[in-house]
Amino acid sequence: MFTSLLPALTEAAETAAPVLQEAASTSEWIPLAAIGAGLAVIGGAAGIGKAASSGNEAIARQPEAAGDIKGNALILSALIEGATLFAVVVALLIALKQA
Repeated sequence: MFTSLLPALTEAAETAAPVLQEAASTSEWIPLAAIGAGLAVIGGAAGIGKAASSGNEAIARQPEAAGDIKGNALILSALIEGATLFAVVVALLIALKQA
């Protein structure tokens, strides 16, 4: 299955390479966007880690409420992941728009 995608991916990479090289050489915003995206990912990871830690502690204290706690932790993790992805996309869009 992946072998059928390889020619298309190779062509897309060859097409995008000059555009990305030009954008990288003309924009001083790209390093700042990379830092911003990295901070967003670190913050998201810390939030999901805190939610998982608190969920595990709550389940240890009240095992009978494990289903509700797991559901809430899953929803919270999805919301944090969505906000993190949004922050990364915004940082990259700002960097590439300045190019």
